[in-house]
Formats: sequence, C-alpha cells, structure tokens
Amino acid sequence: MAEIIVHHLEKSRSHRLLWMLEELELPYEMKTYERDPVTIRAPDSLKKVHPLGKAPVLEVDGKSYAESGAILEHCAEVLGEGRFRPEAPSADFDRYRYWMHYAEGSLMSPLLVRLLMSKVESAPLPFFIKPVAKGIVKKVEGVFTAPELEKHAAFIEQQLGEHAFFAGDAFTAADVQMSYPIEALLARGRVDTNQGKTRAWFKTVSARPAYLRAAEKGGPVML
Repeated sequence: MAEIIVHHLEKSRSHRLLWMLEELELPYEMKTYERDPVTIRAPDSLKKVHPLGKAPVLEVDGKSYAESGAILEHCAEVLGEGRFRPEAPSADFDRYRYWMHYAEGSLMSPLLVRLLMSKVESAPLPFFIKPVAKGIVKKVEGVFTAPELEKHAAFIEQQLGEHAFFAGDAFTAADVQMSYPIEALLARGRVDTNQGKTRAWFKTVSARPAYLRAAEKGGPVML
C-alpha cells in the first residue's frame, strides 16, 4: 500500500484532500501547519514542501502533488482506481471535468477579492485614510464582487436544480472540489439570490461521514 502524507494548512482548501482520502478509506499521515496569526498567511515551512508554500500538498511514496483539482483527480483516478469519477466519455464526465476546473478557475476569484477587501476595510489605518479605503472597498463591491457572486450563485442554483450532484445523480470528486468555494459563498457571500438547492446540496454532502471525519481531524474549514 502507498505511503500517503497530507500537508494540511489549518482553515484552508486542504480540508478537501482530507475528505477525499476519507471517502476512499485510505490510511494517511497528516502534517498540520498553522497560519501566521498576524498575516493569516501560510508559514514559510510549507515552502520546504513546495516552492510556492501553498497547501494542500499530497505526497505519495515520496512524490509530491500540488493544486487541489489535480490532487483530487489523482486521488480519484489513481489512488481510488476510478472511484468518485464518472466513466468517460459521458455527459456526466463532461460535467465532472467542468466543475473540477470551475471551482478554482471562476468561482474563487470574486470570493478572494471579497475576502481581501474585507481585510482592507477592517485594517488598522490612520483616521484620514479610512474613508478612502472604505470608498474603494464599496466601489469594488458594487462594480465587481457583488454582481459576480450573484451571477455565480444563480448559475450554481440552476445547475443543482437539474441534478442532485455536480456531475449528475452520483456524488463524485467534483462535489468535493466545489465544497470549499460554496461553503465560502454561503458563509460570507452575502448573496440575495435564492439558494435553496445549493444549501440543500451542501447540507447533504457536509453530513457525509467522510466529511465529518475530515473536519474532526483537520479542524474548521473557513477562516
């Protein structure tokens, strides 16, 4: 059996890797890294694992894999021998591949901008700078962040109205990949769009025993 090590950053995307390995019921070692309490950034020690110092990083028999989507695909295709991945070619596989890339490629961008703007808004600044900073945050929110998140929330809601899960009627690694941005969207998205289907989906997947085991081992997901 392969030796698996997960380099896990607290309150981060790496919860998805723990969850995936729990779904596959594979044994693994977890090395946890704490964020800097001031900057909230990953510690420099992660750079010894991967040059970018990002998490998660998966090690399998000494070989390292980075980027959440690529890692989850490797888990499903290689470690899981095809589990939690639709057969290809198929309509389900096309949906699966789309959502595996959409999660980080499209949805995380406006969520990250909102997070950064919230940090700017709450940062300790001189009193004469604060109104300028708040004005910039309000402008970015009105012109970019809010409209983008409303658009994405409506799109996701519509898609989940057609299928129970993102790749179709069966749970796949695409649901694991989509979990982090959707949890962020629900936690701090402040989107007015009706998200009944999205909330129901998240309630279902976050109740899975593997998700709960991953949360117990890795701690809270959101910052």
